[in-house]
Amino acid sequence: MSNERRKYTKRRRAESEQETRQRITEAAVALHGTVGPARTTISAVAEKAGVQRATVYRHFPDDESLFAACSGHWAALNPPPDPATLSDADPATRLRRALTDTYAYYGRTEAMVENVFRDAPLVEAMAKPVASRLAYFDAFLDAVVAGRPERGNARRRVRAAIAHALSFPTWRSLVREQGLEDDEAVAVMAAMVEAAGRAR
Repeated sequence: MSNERRKYTKRRRAESEQETRQRITEAAVALHGTVGPARTTISAVAEKAGVQRATVYRHFPDDESLFAACSGHWAALNPPPDPATLSDADPATRLRRALTDTYAYYGRTEAMVENVFRDAPLVEAMAKPVASRLAYFDAFLDAVVAGRPERGNARRRVRAAIAHALSFPTWRSLVREQGLEDDEAVAVMAAMVEAAGRAR
């Protein structure tokens, strides 16, 4: 076999392996978004990806590596709100923009977010990706609170109110359970935050 032919064969083999790895990752993501991570088995991932169980284990020898790949792939397709978009706004506008962007994100990703947080306590391998996502939203919260005029106890209350307003369960309660539109939910939560700053 010529040197060029060997290079081509190796390149095609590498591409095929990468395509297989991508199929496995996409299959796992799809199952996490439907049945949830705790109910996703390696057999189900293999069947959905059209490969053998051994192939899944060859690419992902443990649950941690599979969850890391899934988390990275899903996050790339569904980026969360960007705190950089908040830096040039006054506090009230920043809050409403953050709530609007976050609620739109929840609307797009509801099934996956609900499944992940429901199953996180049951699947040890999810701990690191979930902790990373929570840390991101803590940083987002910091960006929303930055520059607000409240100090002392008022600031503590406002921060707690904003954290509550930005949470997935709050959005789900207002929009899915109480039937508000996203913009109505934003108005209600913005008013709550302002009231928290005035409370004695």
